[in-house]
Amino acid sequence: MEYLLSPTIFLEKSPEGVLIDVRTPSEFTLGHIPSAVNLPLFTDYERAEVGTLYVKAGKQEAIEKGLEIVGPKLASFVKNARELSAGKALFLYCWRGGMRSTSMAWLFRTAGFETYLLEGGYKAYRHALQHLLEANPWKFIVLGGPTGCGKTAILHHLQSIGQQVIDLEGLAHHKGSAFGSLGEREQPTTEQFGNELHNCMRKKNPTEPIWCEGESLNIGQVYIPNEFYSYMKSGLFIHFELEKKFRLKRILEDYGHFTSEALIACFQKIQKRLGGEATTQAIAHINKNELEEAIAIAIRYYDKGYKSSIFKQWTVTHSLIGTTNEPQINAHKLIEFYNKIIM
Repeated sequence: MEYLLSPTIFLEKSPEGVLIDVRTPSEFTLGHIPSAVNLPLFTDYERAEVGTLYVKAGKQEAIEKGLEIVGPKLASFVKNARELSAGKALFLYCWRGGMRSTSMAWLFRTAGFETYLLEGGYKAYRHALQHLLEANPWKFIVLGGPTGCGKTAILHHLQSIGQQVIDLEGLAHHKGSAFGSLGEREQPTTEQFGNELHNCMRKKNPTEPIWCEGESLNIGQVYIPNEFYSYMKSGLFIHFELEKKFRLKRILEDYGHFTSEALIACFQKIQKRLGGEATTQAIAHINKNELEEAIAIAIRYYDKGYKSSIFKQWTVTHSLIGTTNEPQINAHKLIEFYNKIIM
């Protein structure tokens, strides 16, 4: 069928129209194709009702119940689709490309909309990241270094001057430490994080290197997809470090404006590993507005953890010592350093 598109073609063409997820609200919340809007055929309760009937009474009874539920909604579906489409084509998907999306596609085509379906549904889309990674010779440059070296700011500048960058912490809405949630939006689900990562990777040129930050497998409550993490770990690792005075200044700029209560709560999260005495000292410094002293305690804790873990994750590393806190200068130095490595 001409309206049934493979995941690759579907993702290429869907930006030309409106992407619609017809699954339930809870399925959509767990994870969806980026930029999709949710126009559910069933509510969560209705889908559970139909599913239970399918198991207990059989397929035919479940279909009839589904028609009974959906029938009164048909006009509103068309009205909502017309408002969304603004004359553009509709691109639909459900979980497996089954009855939910095909039924909605029939309705919308009957109402005069140009309509396309994702072959295999959302399930097929979820496998597409692995296919994308396996199909291309990706080259990753992994930027590591102790906390406070301005790695995120460097990555942002690299992107602004035309380098390919994946901002994993930006996608995760978390900076990767006990303090990482401060000032961030609620984290996506791990599933949605993977979808956003897939969306970013599709826009990258596989013949050019991609910069990303060295991360643990998890960033806050979100986990990096194993297939992507394997490629990261096989990438070229650059250990970038700055003098402690620069790092203190950077961390103070990033976190010094948060309330004492928020900062204290973050220290309490790591109390067991930091130690009771150090935690008490850090909290006392915060209460006295001695933020540099509190930050110094956090730096000692994170430096110890970084040194014990980072070289276990990346066995081959290249080191560069920076002499300034300016991300623009450090970005250009890192490009020069990388070019020397690969010469």
